[in-house]
Amino acid sequence: MSVRTAPAPARRRVLPPRPGPRLPRRPVRSLAGQLFVVQVVIVAAVVAGGAVLAYLFTAGRTEDAARRQVTAVAHAVADTPSVRAAVTQPDPTALLQPYVEQVRVDTGVSFITVMDTGGVRWTHPLPDQIGKRFLGHIDWALAGQTRSETYTGTLGPSVRVVTPVLDDRHRVIALVSAGLTVESISAQLSGPLLALVGVAVAALALGGAGTYLANSRLRRHTHGMGPAELSHLYEYHQATLHSVREGLVLLDRAHRVVLCNDAARDLLGLAGAVDGRPVADLGLPQALVDAVLGDEPVRDEVHLTAERVVVLNTSTIGTGLGRVVTLRDHTELQSLSGELDSVRGFTEALGAQAHEAANRLHAVVSLVELGRHEQAVEFATAELALAQQLTDRVVAAVGEPVLAALLLGKAAQAAERGVELTLTGDSRIDDGVIPPGLSPRDLITVLGNLIDNAVDAAIAGAARSPVPPEVTVTARIDGAAADGAAPGPGAGVDGAGLGADGAGVGVDGADAGPGPGADGHLLLRVADTGAGIDPSAVEDVFRRGWSTKQDGHGHGLGLALVAQAARRNGGTVEVGRDRGAVLTVRLPLAGPARARRQDGPARPGAGREREAVPSP
Repeated sequence: MSVRTAPAPARRRVLPPRPGPRLPRRPVRSLAGQLFVVQVVIVAAVVAGGAVLAYLFTAGRTEDAARRQVTAVAHAVADTPSVRAAVTQPDPTALLQPYVEQVRVDTGVSFITVMDTGGVRWTHPLPDQIGKRFLGHIDWALAGQTRSETYTGTLGPSVRVVTPVLDDRHRVIALVSAGLTVESISAQLSGPLLALVGVAVAALALGGAGTYLANSRLRRHTHGMGPAELSHLYEYHQATLHSVREGLVLLDRAHRVVLCNDAARDLLGLAGAVDGRPVADLGLPQALVDAVLGDEPVRDEVHLTAERVVVLNTSTIGTGLGRVVTLRDHTELQSLSGELDSVRGFTEALGAQAHEAANRLHAVVSLVELGRHEQAVEFATAELALAQQLTDRVVAAVGEPVLAALLLGKAAQAAERGVELTLTGDSRIDDGVIPPGLSPRDLITVLGNLIDNAVDAAIAGAARSPVPPEVTVTARIDGAAADGAAPGPGAGVDGAGLGADGAGVGVDGADAGPGPGADGHLLLRVADTGAGIDPSAVEDVFRRGWSTKQDGHGHGLGLALVAQAARRNGGTVEVGRDRGAVLTVRLPLAGPARARRQDGPARPGAGREREAVPSP
């Protein structure tokens, strides 16, 4: 039994689908191209309209001239005595035809027809028309009037006039008609029309050429982009400038704000509309304004605003078209840098203490080896007692961990530099009294910079001072009744202070204006034995860059940061004088009292030993 297998079906080749016909992409005409087309159309329409108006005006003037011409010819013929005599003869045609034709040729009119009062022609340019009736209106001529009309006669459409021939008694005895065909009038317009067309074509060509040149320049400036592309580019530009985290301010040649993105508004504390306003009228610190408006570009220059530390860069746009100002927020980095400096100082102090401890340990060991045990114990316990006494004093008086740690570290650092740091007896800050809104970072900024400046001043004035260099710190919580209480020992402050809003605070505690809150405030006072601050420099002491050090860059920022931190927390900064400089910072503990306050002018206290200024 044989088994037949069915043949395998042929494999069909699958062809890829044919691409459909590609639709022609509609070219996007550039903005310059679209303006060119529009301008050409406008120029052509204006030229064509002017040409039409000129033609109509010329045609009207020519037709009026033709009417005046045929009227004058008709009157001249009708008033001729020979014509009056001929119309009364038995055969007027024999007498009038040669004369009228001569006049027609001489005057250039198309026809002169003399007829009887019934309208039967006696003369005509076409002799076969003599004896036939005149084609036109003669009623008003029979009434003794002269009128003109446009009528189609034997010679075609013509402008004609009919006037009466009057005898000596002013009776109508015949009629005279003279006219110019429309064709002959049009022939007279051909010359002016050709000149008008030439002028129109020349004006169109000149306008088109000027439009082309202007749009070629526009095309170069717009890089051949269309309106939609330019609109999208502007939207991308705006979105990009307002989304970057760096502050960006664009100024024009007159130093007016052209653009200020959201980051710049936040960094500079600007509110409301600023576009078009001069940068000098924005209420920015004068040092920042001077840097922005300076002739030389600025590179990575640190400035202070009301609440932030910013890094400023400026550059000129093109050849004096304006200026680009970029701002970076340096507040957090500056705070971290200050904390790092404090930690570095603590580390160096610990290293110095370790070195001193090793030296003392060697001394103790040597005393033990020499058999002087009592002296070894006395030497070791004396050093420990001094160190422990300072630690106990700080820990007992300042329960706030951040301030206690800062004071201990600064004390060790000052001792390493040969300066004694003491805490006044009235200093006391219990743990938990400082509210969370008063950040430890601001406390470190304020007290750390005050102590650092005081230590530097005490060391600088040690050569001229009979007393050893010393820095006295007061840290306490003052209530409403204690706002103007006498300062503690070592402060030596006598004078009035000015709040951040310019209101005076007397030494007796009576507020002359809204000062620190009635719920109490944190008082931080640092006094040194240096040369003090010159009264003439009180207004500049909290400005960025002010410093008494002449050893290079990097100074002039500490007190400015102190003033900024005090202002940010609604507090005040006062400058006084005792043995040296005395700087007092009051920070309100109540939340509402830490609201942002407007800067007040620095004013020295008249007739007092100390000077007091607001937070700048």
